[in-house]
Amino acid sequence: MRVVCPLKCPVCDTSQVSQRWGISVRDMTMGSNVSLTALSENIGSAIVSLGWSSPTGEGDADVSVLLLDGNGKVRSDADFYFYNNPVAADGSVQLLGKEPTGDGSEDRISFDLTAVPAEVERIVVAASRYEGARFGELDGLKVTLADAVGESLLRFVIEDAGQVSAIIFGELYRRGEEWKFRAVGQGYESGLAGLATDFGVDIEDDEAESATEAAPELIVSSPGTPPQATLEAVPAPRPPAEEQAPPKKRAGRPRTAKKRVTPCKAPVKSLAENESWRQARLFPVSALKNDRDRETRATSVLLSVMAQVPRFGRRVTAPFGAPSGRMETFTEVSLPHGDTPRRPDGVIRVERAGKLWTALVETKTNGNPLKSDQVQAYMDIAARRGYEAVITLSNDVALEGSPLVDVKIDRRRKHQVALWHLSWAEVAHQAQMLIRHEGVGNAARTWLLQDLLHYLQHDNSGCHGFQNMGAAWVPVRNGINDETLCQGDPRALEVVESWERLIRQVCLRLGGELGQKVLPAQRSRRGTDPGARRARLADQLCLEGRLQAELRVEGAPGLLTISADLRTAKLRTSVEIPAPEQGYPLTWAKRLVRRLAEAPADLHVETLVEGDAGGPRGTLERLRPEPGDLLPKDGSTRITGFRLSLFKGMGSGRGSAESGFIRSVDDAVHRFHTSVVAHLDAPASGRTAARERATV
Repeated sequence: MRVVCPLKCPVCDTSQVSQRWGISVRDMTMGSNVSLTALSENIGSAIVSLGWSSPTGEGDADVSVLLLDGNGKVRSDADFYFYNNPVAADGSVQLLGKEPTGDGSEDRISFDLTAVPAEVERIVVAASRYEGARFGELDGLKVTLADAVGESLLRFVIEDAGQVSAIIFGELYRRGEEWKFRAVGQGYESGLAGLATDFGVDIEDDEAESATEAAPELIVSSPGTPPQATLEAVPAPRPPAEEQAPPKKRAGRPRTAKKRVTPCKAPVKSLAENESWRQARLFPVSALKNDRDRETRATSVLLSVMAQVPRFGRRVTAPFGAPSGRMETFTEVSLPHGDTPRRPDGVIRVERAGKLWTALVETKTNGNPLKSDQVQAYMDIAARRGYEAVITLSNDVALEGSPLVDVKIDRRRKHQVALWHLSWAEVAHQAQMLIRHEGVGNAARTWLLQDLLHYLQHDNSGCHGFQNMGAAWVPVRNGINDETLCQGDPRALEVVESWERLIRQVCLRLGGELGQKVLPAQRSRRGTDPGARRARLADQLCLEGRLQAELRVEGAPGLLTISADLRTAKLRTSVEIPAPEQGYPLTWAKRLVRRLAEAPADLHVETLVEGDAGGPRGTLERLRPEPGDLLPKDGSTRITGFRLSLFKGMGSGRGSAESGFIRSVDDAVHRFHTSVVAHLDAPASGRTAARERATV
């Protein structure tokens, strides 16, 4: 593997520093190291991000962390953190999940360095791929490290990763009382299994348990993919049954197969006399009369649940650099500021090892925008009082390179304050993920989260997420219809930004419902400026009159595409399924139609063939009795796959009302996934496949 400095400097070492957005970022080379205290004073906690992009938009990887002692081994299997073991009990490590970026995605890890046990001398940060995928197929491999206030401190770029399926990107290690970072870049052809076992992790898998005569296989797979054997052992002779000792129950070991999720139970039948009766709620919304009431109630409800459900509070604050510890939350706190005291909507305080982490919270509900002067005042107060962060919370969604509010940061101050933004859609997403997927430990805390989610989703709460396409929406639609919209029109750029916010929110909502990752698949070249990318999309909107996005849904057979044609006022949701590598085309067509037995009759099915010519197509209603109509008349034409599409009328309004555009996009994606994609997320196997072959 070859690692090069992106700056191409003549003498490349850790003294080379690049300037980006006014922040000094140390560029690392393979084997170089640097002390974190030399880069920042705020290194009690850190966020490490592993990033990559894929030319096809479909490539991905999973991060893992290992805590090592002085011998270079884990103290126990519990020191191995990955997708089935994402959080350390002491809060020292937390895998935060994936976030979309301008040119791909990045996986973030939160480290509370003050909580790392004294016997841990090294922390290894790695990533792995699965199903035969290699890192050489990905672009833009890099690791970055940010301090507690969110400032990027260092970056290590890997090029030409080669045919390896696991890479150690870097490691944090102790030298006396300080922490240092080393850029590693070591690859493993044996994948996650080889990497983990090198550091003393004893891996086990459910399927290995059921093996009898065959040798045990070490199974390593990733969420949403079938297990894959990566290491094999030679079977040893087995003694006669009467000589075998009774099996011993083995201690729990890390299981790298995807964790099984138990679906929610059906709700218990209500005792209400009729449907007009409403259950009493812990957080009522009936008394909310104006925006001020909504902001006050929403802030208090959220902060209260964060303090009472530690795992939820940790999930919300960890991306902002908060340590893991005892959390207390406050509302309507009065803080001096010049002649007039200021009252932030809330305050979050976390205590860890006698130290306090504090964040001021400014909340907005409905479509109310954040005010720059108000946020600036809170930034100044936080800087003077030594607080760590200001968190803004509204229905808007922040975009990379496009801040919601403009504030001035005095770099001369020794103490720096981080400004973070959180949308109500992200809060609801985190609650849904814990309720439906991960759990919070007991029934009482689950009930609290469920009541919070009910409150956020109520029409009167004002916490519905992004809900207005903006003032430019109607003029742009009119300009496209009468062909007067010209390239370079700033209103087209506003619509593209609103569309990107909407797509990110759609991903959050769908991911929360499914309990799995849903991310925008942005296919742009590495290093592309987000503003330049949006400008290019705005020009395409002016020419084609269409907005389009692709969603990567874990476990789906392909990217889910959503397209809004502003000329025809139609939404199209679609997915492309690759053709099987073996079998006969007629068998493929019959099997596809059979698997779509519950899909809507108006589903469009199109056969994809080699070359520019389109293949046969038709509605599912017409194809059910005659699946052979999907085959090209020319039997020599090679079929490459099938495209499934649903069409829906596009809402005319700019908002999220029943007739609005935002609601129509949400509904279209939800309907398409539940009625079509959900039936395609796993190929038929075993007895089902045999039955299908027999009937064909």
